[in-house]
Amino acid sequence: MEGADEFMKYRSPLVSRYASKEMAYNFSDRKKFTTWRKLWIYLAKAEKALGLPITDAQILEMESHELDIDFAMAAEEERKLRHDVMAHVHTFAHCCPTAAPIIHLGATSCYVGDNTDLIMLRDGFDLLLPKLARVIDRLANFAEKYADLPTLGFTHYQPAQLTTVGKRACLWLQDLAMDMRNLQRARDDLRFRGVKGTTGTQASFLQLFQGDHDKVEELDRMVTEMAGFKKAYLVTGQTYSRKVDVDCVASLASLGATVHKVSCRNIRLLANLKEIEEPFEKEQIGSSAMPYKRNPMRAERCCSLARHLVALMADPLQTASVQWLERTLDDSANRRISLPESFLTADIILSTLQNITEGLVVYPKVIERHIRHELPFMATENIIMAMVKAGGNRQDCHEKIRVLSQEAAAVVKQEGGDNDLLARVQRDPYFAPILGQLDAVLDPKTFIGRAPHCRCLKNTDSASPALWCIQSYCKIPFSHPVVVL
Repeated sequence: MEGADEFMKYRSPLVSRYASKEMAYNFSDRKKFTTWRKLWIYLAKAEKALGLPITDAQILEMESHELDIDFAMAAEEERKLRHDVMAHVHTFAHCCPTAAPIIHLGATSCYVGDNTDLIMLRDGFDLLLPKLARVIDRLANFAEKYADLPTLGFTHYQPAQLTTVGKRACLWLQDLAMDMRNLQRARDDLRFRGVKGTTGTQASFLQLFQGDHDKVEELDRMVTEMAGFKKAYLVTGQTYSRKVDVDCVASLASLGATVHKVSCRNIRLLANLKEIEEPFEKEQIGSSAMPYKRNPMRAERCCSLARHLVALMADPLQTASVQWLERTLDDSANRRISLPESFLTADIILSTLQNITEGLVVYPKVIERHIRHELPFMATENIIMAMVKAGGNRQDCHEKIRVLSQEAAAVVKQEGGDNDLLARVQRDPYFAPILGQLDAVLDPKTFIGRAPHCRCLKNTDSASPALWCIQSYCKIPFSHPVVVL
């Protein structure tokens, strides 16, 4: 059966099940090896411009074969040579016989390997930043819509003072905005390895240009510019510092922590309370055994993948810590896994989170019921203040409220009944002076403070409530939403 062999070997779910085509391509063999060829072309062009005997015909020949990679031949060459870069040098030279003598001239393997990695990291961030911007935009719209809707706040996951649904979303927004800053900063801090030679001394290029230091520096600058980078690292060994990988993955792992703890775990808790739910399709099945269930599977997926993203942080940290002198190859196999997986995982997390934030469902009646159960306890201080204003004694009132509160709590906890504190207050003659004020005293909107005025929601300089952070942290358009179910 055609294609059946694909089901006979392990396939990473990050590619086969989750990540976008764009991110999967960014770390594909085709992107990698065509970038190698681009880098060899850049090097040849710069060397020619600086006076080395390289012809236009050789460069044109390389350019005409930039994309037609014989992957089978390259695999066979690598089996023989046990060296991936030389395998592709030979494969490129096979279809470029005229240019063969000058392909990879003066370069080391890390010229193509490390520089390609930096290009992939940069391009990976360019895919993630618009997705994060879209999530912030959708969530900010949600926060503005529900800015005034009171809801029960929780500390220690115990009922606390009221907040609003919009204000709670602003807590999530603030962390996501910090992640936007971190990703943008990691992207902008990236530099090119450039043309540095085998141990970072540029000795081979100094020899090619007969000791002309200025030409070697210009070669490095020209290739860096051709690759789309403004700057190259001033100092490298054979590789660029692996702390660069630490900085990149740290920003992604921090995003993973945000998505797991702030957004998706909270959504799952609220789904249990039936206050908020993620989108649920008409024919979606929540459980094979319990047809009534509406499991928060998107939020659970985000949490599951976010744990993997956070765990990946250990790899670049350890890799950076064990590099020997000018370089050691024990970084290679690890980086082939940890770097792509970090970006692929972040990619699907953001696509899924966008889908969640675009379809969050709020149940105000359920929220109101939960408030009614707890608000009488929270209103006790307001009742005391109202009695004092009516001429009562604060200490006497406190004792009255304490006794009635304990009785009401016993009904709730021991009998499973509703909170009847308000009814007890209304029946007690002591509180007769303020009975007409109780409705106002118990209005939920008097307990939410300045929550509706959260600064995340209000910005007179922006048409969209999210533009204050998107414009500050990301200049990439996000007009074309990506929805992955």
